[in-house]
Amino acid sequence: MRYGSREFVAFVLDQASAMPSHACVSVTSFVSGIEALQTIGQAIPDFIASDIGMPRIDGYSLLQQVRNLEPVKHIPAIALTACAGEFDRQQALQAGFQKHLSKPIDPNQLIQAISDLIEGSHD
Repeated sequence: MRYGSREFVAFVLDQASAMPSHACVSVTSFVSGIEALQTIGQAIPDFIASDIGMPRIDGYSLLQQVRNLEPVKHIPAIALTACAGEFDRQQALQAGFQKHLSKPIDPNQLIQAISDLIEGSHD
C-alpha cells in the first residue's frame, strides 16, 4: 500500500503511538530545513528523514550543513523525494544521505530503512 504525504505522516504517527510505552519513540517535524538547522543540535535525533524539495534550503543543502555540525554530523539520514532517477540517488548519497527513497513511499519500506540505519549506527 502506498500513501500520499499527509496519509503517510498519519501512518507514521499512528505506528509510533502503537509502540510500547517503554520504547521511547518520539517524532519531531520541522516546517522548513532552516528550522531544522536551528534546532537540530539542541535535541540530537537517532536519524534524519528529509524531503529533498523544500523551499529556501533543499534537503541536499540541509544535510550538507548537518554534516558540518560536530554533535550531529554522523547521524544516519534518509532522503525522501519524488526524484527517482539514478542521478538523484547519487546526488543524495554525495550529499551525505545513507538511503534514498522515492515517493510515494511504502511505509513498510521506510520502517525497514529506519531500522537498518539505526541498527547500523550502533555497531
